[in-house]
Amino acid sequence: MSPSTSLQDIDAVRFFSEYLRITGVAHTGPEKAGDPRLIGKRLGLINGGYWIGMWSYYFGRLYLPGVHLINVGSEAVQINFMQMHEKGLPVPPASNIEAFARYAIELVEFAQVDAIMITCSTMNRSYPRVQEAVQAYGVPVIPIDGPMMERAVEHGGRILVVATLGSTVNSTQALLRETAGRLGREVSFDGVSVPEAWERLAAGDVLGHNQVLEVAIRAKLAEEPIGCVVLAQLSMAVFMLSHPDPVAEFGVPVFTSGQCGFERMRDILLAK
Repeated sequence: MSPSTSLQDIDAVRFFSEYLRITGVAHTGPEKAGDPRLIGKRLGLINGGYWIGMWSYYFGRLYLPGVHLINVGSEAVQINFMQMHEKGLPVPPASNIEAFARYAIELVEFAQVDAIMITCSTMNRSYPRVQEAVQAYGVPVIPIDGPMMERAVEHGGRILVVATLGSTVNSTQALLRETAGRLGREVSFDGVSVPEAWERLAAGDVLGHNQVLEVAIRAKLAEEPIGCVVLAQLSMAVFMLSHPDPVAEFGVPVFTSGQCGFERMRDILLAK
């Protein structure tokens, strides 16, 4: 679903002002404020689409105050893997993985980042190749949803994995299985895809997106015992803006990559 082309109901001055408050502009020095232990650190963020960079900026500034955030990524990457998924072809395609490897090298060579995070769940399959591409530079790399999967596996119980974009499902479930194997744990999970939530988000209806997800989660909780919920994509992290205390509201934790991924990156940057 494409957004409306009408801008008549947008306060353009406020839009650009708020946008720049979150993203800032390109600069070479450290951030002017934040955690003194993080000021001077640079984090490279490889996104599956240009638009999701706003999520990277927002949650990055929330959990990593003082870190210089440098985003790369384009809609071309997302369109390519969406088209491959629609054709029933393997996702993500090798060409996307190589694109992410090139992005990683650019982040290191052009911006001298201290660490790299892959923010796209569909593209978490690119992690080994991206890690290989920058290994010689000694720059750590993580997929943003890796820490979230660890939290879910360590929490125990049956995991409900919720996605809104079909191309994400296989990559997310593969990472969950791999994480459980690496941690030496058995994992039981159920998956649900909620494309209506994606359509609401694509139309700029964040509250509608969150409401659709809430209904889907409550329906599953009523059907079977669930230990925790995983929201597969970074875009879904806005759910927590409407439901900041999921344990009190749903009786189980809801893990998002927007929180878990950036919290883990904080540990990585503080250790450097």
